[in-house]
Amino acid sequence: MDDLRRIDLNLLLTLHALLVEQHVSRAALRLHRSQPAVSHALAQLRELFADPLLVRRGGRLQATARAQALIEPLQQALEQLDTLLAHPGFDPGKARRSFRLAMSDYGARVVLPGLMRLLREEAPGVDLVVSQGSREAMLGQLFDGEADVALGVFPEVPAELRIESLFEERFTCIADRSELPSRGGLDLVDWLARPHVLVAMRPSIDNEIDLALTAIGARRRVALALPHWAAAQEVIAGTDLILTVARRSLDNGKLDPRLRRFEPPLAIKAFGFQQAWHQRREGDAGHRWLRGRIAQVCAAS
Repeated sequence: MDDLRRIDLNLLLTLHALLVEQHVSRAALRLHRSQPAVSHALAQLRELFADPLLVRRGGRLQATARAQALIEPLQQALEQLDTLLAHPGFDPGKARRSFRLAMSDYGARVVLPGLMRLLREEAPGVDLVVSQGSREAMLGQLFDGEADVALGVFPEVPAELRIESLFEERFTCIADRSELPSRGGLDLVDWLARPHVLVAMRPSIDNEIDLALTAIGARRRVALALPHWAAAQEVIAGTDLILTVARRSLDNGKLDPRLRRFEPPLAIKAFGFQQAWHQRREGDAGHRWLRGRIAQVCAAS
């Protein structure tokens, strides 16, 4: 017990992130802390465990034998602490609880309207707090407990996270009616000749549209890159710009009458929209209920 009194539980969370990432900067990103703060925590952990824990070999940090032996019991300890704090049962009609969701503008547009109507009917005492961030930031929020559920596209996740596919999404294009033929859309040559709008939290990261273009040896000019789905379609009217977006980002709202939808002139791979959570939430009845309602809303969409 005397040893436990010396330990800040935040240090254990930092240790877990460092052992999983084996990289100070990535651990800092996961924890939403500064790199100097994580480096300082590592120095404290080295003193606490009387071991370097992470050593540099060949330009990379590698876990020592002592650190490798800590990974499994540390994971189990964090899961047990989370179970201890979890709600043992959940009655949605009587519950007074707040859940934290991480999602993009797209996720909010697709999920929140239906989910809030359902919550007001079934669980009026349940509140939601929504945050927005990159894919990496959302996964980091799950690890450090800052988010209960993340909604997005997660092609690769660490073993500690759980994933459920909610639906498959495809793409559509929109442009000003006056800039399109009287019927139909544009062929690939005319589509590529026009300037485009890209919706992305991080434009430097490859997206499904540009990956499809690369596969056929083509490239488009992106005249505007921004992170907001709703604002993107508002800038199209009265211009020669083209916006290619996920279909459901438009289905929940009325399209400006000056705009028209048309099929993309190339095959763009569909993507799966998912919800992700940390395995430590598995025993939480309220958490399971919320995930079920999110899946229900997405199925209805």
